[in-house]
Amino acid sequence: MIAAIALSFAVVFIAELGDKSQLMAMTFALRYRWWVVLSGILAATTAVHLVSVAVGHYLGVAIPSTALAIVGGVAFVFFGLWTLRGDSLDEDEQNKAARVTRSAFLAVTSAFFLAELGDKTMLATITLAADNDWAGVWIGSTIGMVAADALAVVVGAVLGKHLPENAIRLGAAALFFAFGAWMLGEGLAPGTPAGLIAGVATLAVAAAIAVVRTYAPGRRRAGAPRVPVDH
Repeated sequence: MIAAIALSFAVVFIAELGDKSQLMAMTFALRYRWWVVLSGILAATTAVHLVSVAVGHYLGVAIPSTALAIVGGVAFVFFGLWTLRGDSLDEDEQNKAARVTRSAFLAVTSAFFLAELGDKTMLATITLAADNDWAGVWIGSTIGMVAADALAVVVGAVLGKHLPENAIRLGAAALFFAFGAWMLGEGLAPGTPAGLIAGVATLAVAAAIAVVRTYAPGRRRAGAPRVPVDH
């Protein structure tokens, strides 16, 4: 259980960095008390992840471990691609945060519950619960999401929305690719260090690309004016 808690905490915490739910948490934190926002997030996360681990646990009973590792690896690569795409609040979600007239707790809980259904964090929790202790995954994933969103609440309450979104997105995607390569290696070559080697190598390459894309000389920084080109 301890291993499942630690793994689930790390995976979900990474999944939430730069995610849409962090943007929602920051928006709510600008309007309501921080403890009300975190209480709503905790209630919603507990419910959503309980459903996730139940689904993942019963899937894990029926699927062979080797096939499960391959499916899980593909899933984490998908999470990495999803993270690279980035998230933004659409008009409807902004209205949820800006025009709530009922109880703040119920508003935060319902908004996060609906936002997390079918989200990559829920899918990651299902994947983890399929091959790990379900109770540990439930506890770890819930704590991981609340911890990540707590950072967003602090930022929203103190500093607003000034976050290095591009660097966060690229870093989280790199770690997802590493998790995916690790699981694929274990599924394709069980009993060997192929998974660990693939994970470390993928993380190193992805991290290098992320650093180059973020800090390479000559790249136009976000918000910098474009220089007109004469034709």
